[in-house]
Amino acid sequence: MNQDNGKDKKSRTSLTRRTVISGAAAVGLSTMARAQQPAEVKVGLIVPLSGIYTRPGQVMRMGAEMGVEHINAQGGIKSLGGAKLKLVVIDCGDTTEKAKNAAQRMVAQETDLVAATGSYLSSFTLAVTEVTERAELPVLTLSYSDLLTERGFKYIFQTAAPASRQSELGLPELMKLAEAASGKRPKTVAMIIDNTATSVATAKALKEKIFAQEGLQLVVEEVWTPPLSDATPLIQKVRSARPDLLLFMPNAISDAKLGLEKINEFGLGQGKIPTVSFSITIAEPDMLQSVSTDAVQGIMTVVANWGSKGHEALIAELKAKYKEPWMTQNVISTYGDMWLMKAALEQAGKADRLAVAQAFRTMDGGPSKHYPGGQLKFDEKGRRVGAGVVIVQWQSGVPVTVYPSDLALAAPFWPKKS
Repeated sequence: MNQDNGKDKKSRTSLTRRTVISGAAAVGLSTMARAQQPAEVKVGLIVPLSGIYTRPGQVMRMGAEMGVEHINAQGGIKSLGGAKLKLVVIDCGDTTEKAKNAAQRMVAQETDLVAATGSYLSSFTLAVTEVTERAELPVLTLSYSDLLTERGFKYIFQTAAPASRQSELGLPELMKLAEAASGKRPKTVAMIIDNTATSVATAKALKEKIFAQEGLQLVVEEVWTPPLSDATPLIQKVRSARPDLLLFMPNAISDAKLGLEKINEFGLGQGKIPTVSFSITIAEPDMLQSVSTDAVQGIMTVVANWGSKGHEALIAELKAKYKEPWMTQNVISTYGDMWLMKAALEQAGKADRLAVAQAFRTMDGGPSKHYPGGQLKFDEKGRRVGAGVVIVQWQSGVPVTVYPSDLALAAPFWPKKS
C-alpha cells in the first residue's frame, strides 16, 4: 500500500513537472511571437515638397497623415499585434532627375519600408518607379499616365483610371451636359496643354479617338513646358479661333493662374468660351489668390478623385485640422492609399514588402470607398478594376463634385457661350 502511494506520488510529481515545463514553453513561444511582431511598420510618401509643385505635395502629406492617424487610433495593424503605421516622407523635388535621385535615397536609406505612395506628376512617378521596381518595393499611385502600368512592372499599383480611360469616361459626359443645357453639341475645340506625361497621354487619347467619336474638330493645339512664362501667345490663338470648347490642361498652379488670368483679360472667361480641364490644378484653392470667383465660375475639370458624397466627415476634419477649404484628389486618394496599405498588411500577416506586394495583387476588397467607382482590386497590369472619374465644377467660389450622380454634392450647369 505504501509502495503504491509512493508510485502515485512520483507519477503526480512527474505530471506536474511536465505540465509546468509545457506551460512555460507555451508562454515562451507566445512571448517570442509577440516579440517578433513589430511595434511599428514604415510606409513611404514620396512627393514634391520643394519647387513649383510643392502645394500638391503638401496636401498629399495631409491625406497620408490623416490616414495614418485614423488607422493607428483604431488599433493599428491587427494581424501584426496592433503595430502602428509610421509615415516616412521624402521630397521628390520638381524635376524627373530629382525624383529619381530621391527614390534612390529612399530605397537605400529606408530599407524597412513595406510600401510607398505618391510622386504626383506622372513624369515623376515614371522615374521613381524605375527605382522602386528594382528594389521590389510596392508603390501605389494616383498618377494618370497609361505608361505607368504598360511597362510590365510588378510592383506598381494605379488607383486612378489611366489618362486614356479618363478621356473616354469624361468628355462624352461633358458633351451630353452641353447639349442638355444649350440644345446643341460643341463642334470645335481648342486644346492647350503642358508637356507633362499626364497631359500628353490625355491629349493622345482625345486626338486619336474621342474627338472624332464626339464630332469635335480640333482647331487649336498648343503645348508648353512648365513653368509657363507668358500665356499671351496661347490665348491669342484661342481668341482668334473662337472654338465652342477650350480644353486647358496645366499641372503647375503658377501655369494655371497665368492661363486663367489671360483668358479673362482677353474676354474669353465666364462662359464666353466654356473651359474644361483634365487636371486637378485648376481647382486648387490657390487659384483664388489670382483670379476672382466670377472668373472661375462654371469651369469644369475631369479628375480621378475628389472629396464627394460620403466623405463629409473627412472634409470637415481636413478643414478643422489643416484649414483647407475643400478636399482635392490629392488628399482623398492619399488618405485611401493608407487604408489600402493597412488592408494589404492585414492580408499579408507580416511586415514584408514582397508579402505586401502579393497582397495587393490578390486583394479583393469589394466596392471602393475612397476612390470613385470600381473595386479595391487590381488587374494583371496593376490597374484598379473599374476605376471611374469625377467631374468637378467651380460653383460660387468652390469646386464641387457634380458627376457621377451618386457622388455629386451639387448639380452641374453648362456655362453658356455669349
